[in-house]
Amino acid sequence: MSISRVWFLYCAVLVQLDMIIPASGNKCGPAEYKSNTGQCCPMCGKGLVVRKDCTLESSTSCIPCTGQTYMNAANGLDKCFPCSPCDPGQGLYILMACTTTSNSICHVLNGYYCTSSSAGNECTFALRHTLCSPGQRVKVPGTKTTDTVCEECQHGSYSQHGVNCTAWTDCAAMGRVKTEDGNSRQDVICNKVPPRIHTTLIAPILLFGLTVAALFGFYLARAKRKKELRESSEVPVQETGHQEVTTSNSLEETAENVPGNVVADVPLN
Repeated sequence: MSISRVWFLYCAVLVQLDMIIPASGNKCGPAEYKSNTGQCCPMCGKGLVVRKDCTLESSTSCIPCTGQTYMNAANGLDKCFPCSPCDPGQGLYILMACTTTSNSICHVLNGYYCTSSSAGNECTFALRHTLCSPGQRVKVPGTKTTDTVCEECQHGSYSQHGVNCTAWTDCAAMGRVKTEDGNSRQDVICNKVPPRIHTTLIAPILLFGLTVAALFGFYLARAKRKKELRESSEVPVQETGHQEVTTSNSLEETAENVPGNVVADVPLN
């Protein structure tokens, strides 16, 4: 056998061995990973992880991700990644559920803004928007990425709930009287009936009462006077013994003066 033929057979054997035996050099290929023994083994695909490294007799053994775990790239790892929980207590909710090949996608709840993100720019923690205090208003509303901006109400306006500033009420324009000043948290207080209106009403009422009392007193005095006059005009008739005697004598005198009157003695039996 010639030397050239021997060399050809040797090279052919090396090529066959290279196809069967994993590489064990310092640098592995783009679809390989280096095992703990230093051998370059084929990677597992998405949704899979390494169950057993390759050997001289066998290739890499892979198993799928289970439960709330995933693997989103070819790898030489032996554990899957845990899915993000999207905890509502952290201001998040699940926008897209987790699969064996992709992580769950979390989104920020309404009324919250993101304060922490992952390397993939996915929110991992959010806080509730700041609530403006009474006496303040919302200058810039909060968004999914920024907090609310508050500012104090200017003089002459107020805010009870920390949302908008409202101008103080103009009592004079409503025909009322201001009884208490306003501040940044409450409106002025207007009196529905001005004090001067009370005085205007009381005076006529007092005058009317005095007039009625005077007329009633005059009526009582007049009635009393009429009664006294009526009683004094009536003369009472008095019957006494003297008057009866006088009347009897008058009759006798009258009888004596009558002409032809004869007085006879009547004999007694």
